[in-house]
Amino acid sequence: MSNPIRILLADDHPLFREGVAHSLSVEPDFEVVAQAGSGEEAVEMAHRLHPDIVLLDVSMAGMGGIAAAGKIAAEAPVVRIMMLTVSENRENLMAALKAGAHGYVLKGVSASELRSITRRVAGGEAYVTPALAADMLTEFSNPHPIDSFSELTARETTILELLSQGLTNREIGERTYLAEKTVKHYMTSILQKLHVRSRTEAALIAMQRHTPGAEQ
Repeated sequence: MSNPIRILLADDHPLFREGVAHSLSVEPDFEVVAQAGSGEEAVEMAHRLHPDIVLLDVSMAGMGGIAAAGKIAAEAPVVRIMMLTVSENRENLMAALKAGAHGYVLKGVSASELRSITRRVAGGEAYVTPALAADMLTEFSNPHPIDSFSELTARETTILELLSQGLTNREIGERTYLAEKTVKHYMTSILQKLHVRSRTEAALIAMQRHTPGAEQ
């Protein structure tokens, strides 16, 4: 049996936090290694415990979840980060993605949905609650027309396609026979050409491009 997904859960509402911890822990492939009540605690625990994924509330006393996500992403880039929040605010969503979050999930999801989404994000996928993702893609379609893709080289297009499948830089390097450092250089160029600031934003735009009915 493979090792369980190690989870750090951060929320300043103990009752909600403990309920989420219980709903995740009932599955054998999950292990909640720690619970934090603030962004500061989440950053310290992520640094010390090296979990596979951190679930962060956006609004917490002191350092909020978005600021904590930014620190965790900078200090422990291999850790997957997922926001679990009541906030449907588009600015919070964009700020979280730019800070380094790989997922953005609303607290109204069922326990089974949360477990499924957590597995997907921990496994390398990007996830945004569908209604918010659709709203964001609509916004992207105006300031970032599909023509932006014409600026990408064939190699960059291939790398972006692999990114949209949830692959890491290392995995993309293995597929394309490139060094991970080289992939990072290509990724920087891709973000600049698409006028976005994060890998997740680039992946979402790539997914929009391949959505049936999307403009080609």
